[in-house]
Order: sequence, then structure tokens, then C-alpha cells
Amino acid sequence: MAQNLIQENQLNRKAAADALRKFLEEIIRTSKLELKATVHFLAPDAAAGEGEPEVAADIDGKDREILLEYNGELLKAIEHLAFRALRLEPAFHEKIHVDSGGYRAVRFEELRMTARVAAERVQSSRQSFRLNPMSPRERRVVHLALKDMPGVRTESVGMGEDRQVVIYPTDSKSPS
Repeated sequence: MAQNLIQENQLNRKAAADALRKFLEEIIRTSKLELKATVHFLAPDAAAGEGEPEVAADIDGKDREILLEYNGELLKAIEHLAFRALRLEPAFHEKIHVDSGGYRAVRFEELRMTARVAAERVQSSRQSFRLNPMSPRERRVVHLALKDMPGVRTESVGMGEDRQVVIYPTDSKSPS
């Protein structure tokens, strides 16, 4: 399924969108859930912002709440399976996003806000702050949200599902 998705180290957006659509339709059909997937992609000449997807899918329908139970675990699992089915290397995972009614987009915005508030606390207290464990994509959202914030730096620590982002104060004299 993944052939022709990566060309010259770039995601072929149309091919990826077509493959993702086909995968999601098959998952939905076999699950017998009342859902429908809509997939769109950025035009080949359009630039995606850092951390922004190039291919996005929205799954909606009568059974949408099932996807969102337990903090959206089923939705995240479907996205993970899509990466596997499309045989995408981890470097390309951030280029594809599966959501349902903006649920994960809101979660990412909440993470950005939490990160900024925590970073402000680190700036004023000069004490490091450890965020709760989160997925690789969620950690990346935090790292990107704070990468240009003065006086702090971020680092992922821990292993597996317990991996967390720690926000550290920086010495104003150091380049980091």
C-alpha cells in the first residue's frame, strides 16, 4: 500500500490521501460502525507549517462517540494502524493526522496552552516542571510550542508510555 507515498524524501500527498481514505473506509466497513471518513490534503505546492499535517482525515457519524471514549484511544489507535498500513517511517507520521470533529485539534491546542503556562511558571520560579506522560505526537506539540520561548528548554524523559516532557529554565547566558 505504501509504494509511491514517499518520493525524493517528500510525502506524495495525493497518493497518501488516497491510501489513507482506502484504509479508513475498510476499517469502518469491517467495524460495522456508522462512520464516514473525509480525507483532504494540501496542494503539492502548498507549504505546511512546522508540525502541521499535509494529509488530514476526519471521521464522523452516529458512532463518533465510540472513537472518543477513554480520551480518544480508539481514534489514536486507528491513526497508529494507518501509519503501519501505509508503511510510513516515523519521520512522516506528523504529516498525517486522523481526527474526529476536531477532538484531537482541541487537545493539541490545550497542550500548547498548558505548555505556555508551565513555561511561564518555570521562567518565574527557575524550577523545572514535569508534564504528565503523553504520546510522541503530543510531546512534539509541546516541544514545538516552546521552542522559541526565551528562558526555557524542553526535554523528553522516561521510557515508553511513561515518557514525559520536562521544561527546564535556561541560563540567560547560554545559547540553549
